[in-house]
Amino acid sequence: MRRNEFTVTEEKEIDAFLSGMSFGFLGTVSEDGRPRVTPLNFVYDQGIFYFHGSRIGEKIDHLKANPAVSFSVADEYAVIPSYFTDPNLACPATTYFKSVTASGRAEIVTDVQEKAAVFTLLMKKLQPEGGYDPIDPANPAYAPRLRNVAVVKIVPDLVTAKFKFGQNLADDERNRVLCGLSSRGGSRDLETAELIRVSAPAEPKKKRGTPGRNSEINE
Repeated sequence: MRRNEFTVTEEKEIDAFLSGMSFGFLGTVSEDGRPRVTPLNFVYDQGIFYFHGSRIGEKIDHLKANPAVSFSVADEYAVIPSYFTDPNLACPATTYFKSVTASGRAEIVTDVQEKAAVFTLLMKKLQPEGGYDPIDPANPAYAPRLRNVAVVKIVPDLVTAKFKFGQNLADDERNRVLCGLSSRGGSRDLETAELIRVSAPAEPKKKRGTPGRNSEINE
């Protein structure tokens, strides 16, 4: 079941989420139509996804044969057990998460200055404490490495986002989920509870009349 209440269109929210993430999944298709999904580190800057890797291999072969790609990023905040809102049915079991999926064309970056800028962003994300020389193409220690590594950018033509934090729940159900998270005290339960509160619809939802009617499973 598609739930429009989970869809996010605010660019600032999407940008903030992608800027805070470092791991995503690249979808490619080979020349003979064989699909592949590759997990990899990435950076997101000014609406563009960047990743790096070897200049040879199946992933690059796919991109050269068919530059049309998809890229997905997701972060699971909390598993919500069914008994938070229903003592008997399994249907309300779900997860709360943020996800973004983009599609577009992959382009291999050849400019070493752009490559250096991408690796600088990646290092700031993965090693914010520093401890390395600035990545400069003029530095003889970096120059050959920048020339020999493949950097790819994806300029999206479509981006869709889904942030699910109980927006579909009636007020009494939402309160039971919040109580359950408070009692459980998991590593991200307080963070999830705050996102539930800020994501709640302005207009309160009435209690649903048929338990389990709107199943959460597989949404």
